[in-house]
Amino acid sequence: MKPYRIAIAGCGPAGLAAALLLHRQGHDVTLFDRFENPQPLGSGLMLQPTGLAVLDRLGLTEAAVRRGAPIRALRGLNKHGRTVLDARYADLGRPGIFGLGIHRASLFDVLHQEVTRAGIAFVGGAVIAATASASGKRAIVFVDGSMSDPFDLVVDALGARSPLSKRAFSPLPFGALWATVQWPHNCGFDEQLLEQRYFKAEQMVGVLPTGRRDPEDNREASFFWSLRGDAYQDWRDGGLEAWKEQVRALWPACEPILAQISTPEQLVFARYSHRTARQPREPALIRIGDAWHSASPQLGQGANMALLDAWALAVGIEAAPSLAEGLRLAFGWRSGHVALYQALTAAFTPLYQSSASFPAAIRDRVLAPVSRLWPVSKIQALLVTGLFGAPLAELGLAVPDYEALAPTASSTSALASGLSQSNPPTTRATS
Repeated sequence: MKPYRIAIAGCGPAGLAAALLLHRQGHDVTLFDRFENPQPLGSGLMLQPTGLAVLDRLGLTEAAVRRGAPIRALRGLNKHGRTVLDARYADLGRPGIFGLGIHRASLFDVLHQEVTRAGIAFVGGAVIAATASASGKRAIVFVDGSMSDPFDLVVDALGARSPLSKRAFSPLPFGALWATVQWPHNCGFDEQLLEQRYFKAEQMVGVLPTGRRDPEDNREASFFWSLRGDAYQDWRDGGLEAWKEQVRALWPACEPILAQISTPEQLVFARYSHRTARQPREPALIRIGDAWHSASPQLGQGANMALLDAWALAVGIEAAPSLAEGLRLAFGWRSGHVALYQALTAAFTPLYQSSASFPAAIRDRVLAPVSRLWPVSKIQALLVTGLFGAPLAELGLAVPDYEALAPTASSTSALASGLSQSNPPTTRATS
């Protein structure tokens, strides 16, 4: 493998991880971002065992766990108090396993600090418009008409709205309002759970523990409310108090969280798109993360899929005799898992975000009871952890050693007893 000159467009998890992995292989890597100083956008996310497997190979798992909140289950109740989502990591049968609720800023800091330590070149204020082929290489074209030098490879990690995409961003009917709030202590919330409440599939409110962005700060959570895109202006016009009454009616315990929200600007409205690029790879160009495949957040796989894409790209380039063959390998390793989760997310989204009554009725009366029966309970756990389809072995990855991470997780959120009790030692699940 010869060293290549590689441009990475975008400083999200996919771009930063790809930069680190390719730099460590000896390639000449340059990161481009539209911000003068790169920064994260958004609130919280879930790092699953798949994403943590990549961070583990980067040597960054403990740093992430110190910032985040270990999650042992996802739990959702409908308006009548019936449990309609109960996905437990313990059902995998792997001692100590957990998901990690983490603020996007924390994940960004963990990756960006390592990029900075590595001395990887960065070009800020680079608003990208297109790319241009040049003698088998590819240059980046900026909105002001200027152009970079040609690179052997351009990695599009610009997200679902990438200007390098050949498909327009077409949002799903529902989006979500997100806010970062202080953790509501002694109010009945569980720091080991991602909790949600639903009214049919029309309304959904959720609380995700996200740990601490700074060791000296208080613990935080991401608070979210499902909302139709065409209702956003009505939400703003109706005023915060009218919306808060809706939240209280669905989940009264949210009052301490609502008390922290005093202006609409504290809530960011996120839109999602379900799309897969028709051509994720072209000569001297590959798309990774949301630039290749984007979906609703119902299965919480976005950042994890992006990290797996970055890993596959680096491994493919390292293993192949040519760059084109390396891109082919990377695409081949990831395409099946990507297609599987795109289909699964498309199928699950209407169960939790829909104006129709039928999907929620199926969820509550059929899927919820069945999901607690073995082996469906284990399949459900594989789905939410990203391990369904066994994506790790093909990439030479393995689930992190959660038992070794237990002291870090315990010191982060006092889970020493909780994790051991919720994950009894049983037969190990395959990854």
